[in-house]
Amino acid sequence: MFLPAEPGGVPRAGQVAFWGEAAKGHQEVELVLPHGAGVRRRRVPARMMPVQEALPALLRDSDEASRSVQAWSAAALAGVGLLARGRLLPARTSEGYGSWRAGPLDPADVQWLAQLAKAMPVTAHAVPIPGSRPLRVYAPDELVRLFWDALADAFVRTAGAATAMGAPAFTAHEPVEVSGPTDWLDAVEQSEKAGVRVVLRLELPTAFDDPCQAVVQLRSVADPSLGLDAAQLWHAPPAVLARFGENADTDLLLALRAGARAWPPLAAVLAQASPTAIDLDDDAVDDLFDRGAEQLASAGIDVLWPANLVADEMKMKATATPAPGRETDTAFGMATLLRFSWQPTLGGETLTEAEIAALADAKRSLIRLRGRWVKVDRALLARLRRRQDRTLTGLEALTAALTGEIDIDGEQVEFSAPPQIAALVHRLSTVDKQAIEVPADLKATLRPYQKRGLAWLAAMTDLGLGGCLADDMGLGKTIQLIALHLHRRARQPLPTLVICPTSLLGNWERELAKFAPDVPVRRYHGGLRHLDELAKDEVVLASYGVVRRDADALAHVDWGVVAADEAQHAKNPLSRTAKAIRKIPAQARLALTGTPVENRLSELWAILDWTTPGLLGSLDGFRKSIAIPVERYRDQQATERLARIVRPFLLRRKKTDPGIAPELPPKTETDQIVSLTTEQATLYKAVVEETMAEIEQAEGIARRGLVLKLLTALKQVCNHPAHYLHEKGPVAGRSGKLAALDELLEVITAAGESVLIFSQYVEMCRLLETHLAGRGIGTIFLHGQTSATQRDVMVQRFQDGLAPVFLLSLKAGGVGLNLTRASHVIHFDRWWNPAVEDQATDRAYRIGQDKPVQVHRLIAEGTVEDRIDVLLKGKRALADAVVGGGETWLSELSNDELADLVRLGEEVEVRA
Repeated sequence: MFLPAEPGGVPRAGQVAFWGEAAKGHQEVELVLPHGAGVRRRRVPARMMPVQEALPALLRDSDEASRSVQAWSAAALAGVGLLARGRLLPARTSEGYGSWRAGPLDPADVQWLAQLAKAMPVTAHAVPIPGSRPLRVYAPDELVRLFWDALADAFVRTAGAATAMGAPAFTAHEPVEVSGPTDWLDAVEQSEKAGVRVVLRLELPTAFDDPCQAVVQLRSVADPSLGLDAAQLWHAPPAVLARFGENADTDLLLALRAGARAWPPLAAVLAQASPTAIDLDDDAVDDLFDRGAEQLASAGIDVLWPANLVADEMKMKATATPAPGRETDTAFGMATLLRFSWQPTLGGETLTEAEIAALADAKRSLIRLRGRWVKVDRALLARLRRRQDRTLTGLEALTAALTGEIDIDGEQVEFSAPPQIAALVHRLSTVDKQAIEVPADLKATLRPYQKRGLAWLAAMTDLGLGGCLADDMGLGKTIQLIALHLHRRARQPLPTLVICPTSLLGNWERELAKFAPDVPVRRYHGGLRHLDELAKDEVVLASYGVVRRDADALAHVDWGVVAADEAQHAKNPLSRTAKAIRKIPAQARLALTGTPVENRLSELWAILDWTTPGLLGSLDGFRKSIAIPVERYRDQQATERLARIVRPFLLRRKKTDPGIAPELPPKTETDQIVSLTTEQATLYKAVVEETMAEIEQAEGIARRGLVLKLLTALKQVCNHPAHYLHEKGPVAGRSGKLAALDELLEVITAAGESVLIFSQYVEMCRLLETHLAGRGIGTIFLHGQTSATQRDVMVQRFQDGLAPVFLLSLKAGGVGLNLTRASHVIHFDRWWNPAVEDQATDRAYRIGQDKPVQVHRLIAEGTVEDRIDVLLKGKRALADAVVGGGETWLSELSNDELADLVRLGEEVEVRA
């Protein structure tokens, strides 16, 4: 509920109280609550928030909120709406301080407020009125009005307020008394108390070249349906005037004076002996539509638009047709040039060329068209006058058809797809639902979802569009691509190039030998690599490193398909890897990855711009129109637009989707909170104090580097003092995480089970390897320097049960491994990116796993790990849309925010 400011205080000093059992440990607030047949004062625990902090919580949509919270959420939304409509009035408190109020309210606002007050539960407004005898509580509508005033008084005091007002009493955040002449403020206050409300009625001319008029009209505050033109006011009988209050003429002049300050063109009416109406030139009419109506509303004057005026119905609609000289093309492709055109529509109906010509010749934005007066945006008229021929590629037209709109001079305009594009859009919407014959020479049985994946891959490559197969790790992306190669070989044999990390070359070779034994396979790797005598149906395996060096040689082959496995390796569009794979042409390009977005949306752009160049436009345009709105502002429209474009080109299935992998056992995830040892806590505090002192004195790149250095050091301290100090030992008894790990391994090994232990630090893995060897526990250790041959041997040894513990550095072991012998996964330290952690967990939790998998995350209590874990839980929910990963985002925190994040102390509070 809302607790108003003290009498005489500024409205913005009011607070919102979230009260009840959940608020224990915070402050207390006195309320008047039902008790038996009556009421009594009670002090209840409450969490107090200024209105600026409370607003986001109130505007958060939640069906589980109480009726009281829902009522105040509705009040907050309406209050924000008033501010957005410019319903703001300057005022003075009883102590003479400058403040802002929400108002004036129009009849619809008053009616809505009455309905809310009627529906508001008593527990939502049980605030005692100070000094009331007998005890009274605020009426719900009164309390909501005070809340709206607090919103207005708090949110208007922005950096721009000083320029607009120039008076510190209305701009400063601390209370300031109103000084100087206050006639204008008296006029505003009087107009609010007046018995009349002024309305400007816009009247359209009878002849085309005549001016528009703004007619002054009065409305009764008591009865808004009662209206009177100002021209009649001066001659109206007393009985009529009485219905508008005793001082209708004075109230009218005061309101017009306030309106003229808000909208200068209205000042002309005050020069009349009896203010009745004024002529408006074209500029004034345009300004009235643009900002004038809002400015007048802020002064309490509404604008009444003519019933026969059509405004905001003139739209643009774009389409595309084959460009001249292209009508005879035998096939429609993505490089086909189309002639782009657009034309205005009125009420959804396309205008004729004659009407368009008349519009282009118009000298004013208010014109007569089809028997109606139409308000046309001047920018639209300017576009009409400079209409120029423009061409689109088929792919650009396809992108526009998928979203239903196209960008014209920075504005999104409706797009009507030509028949070829419309047919393609329909086909794309059904490609994964079409039946396809599984190649007879595939030595495997595809699951239903894999058959759908094969159908999708076949359809996309047949169209020459390419795409990204983004199935979860372990769902069989490899076998689906092998099946595609066999499918295409039966129709038109051409070689396939598979680009993958070096560590996966052996895995691809084994999978091809197993599922397609009669397909020739070549490992294009090592010093003797060559492409001599390449068979038409051959599969060539190459690492990303080799492709960087041999892109030109590979570009001379007529590839049917080029596939990039673990395509996130080319997620940086400016990297040498990304540039190299773009040099290799093919009939179709496919990306295989379980994490199309690891850190930011530009990675998704890089992948899809390789598979289907131009689909998402230029990188700069993508960042401005989609990435920044989605990542920074969670723009729902931009998110939906991106989804509509990407959906046909990205096939994403999860293990948890119904019917995808019903044979998979359950997976349990546990956060194990561990305490720091005294040595760790001492080191942690010392690192924070020393590095924060440096950070406070640094700026720019140097500061960001120090922040990342601090975070790395703190994570190392949380792991083990020897890790931070770069010692080889001793290690026992010095780390809370190590003690927790020993306890876990004791239970796991006693049960005869196997475990994967991930750390992002090779040094920490070496310490664990030495420590576990001393305890007689056999380990296998894989890191970035492990060769492909050694890696294959290690995987086989683990799968054969020759060692119960597999230590893996996260970067080297987080992808491309099948380690289904493990029934436990331990994340010794956090990568701070849910997508990367899930990918690592999927080394064990994948097709072929027949045991329940338990995932353990070790988190140091009260540290930066603890606090960031809270943030990660929210990010994990958004992982399929935007995942802010890694640590670089933390470098943008302020010094205070950073200090709060890294402080060593109590458990972090989880906030709703």
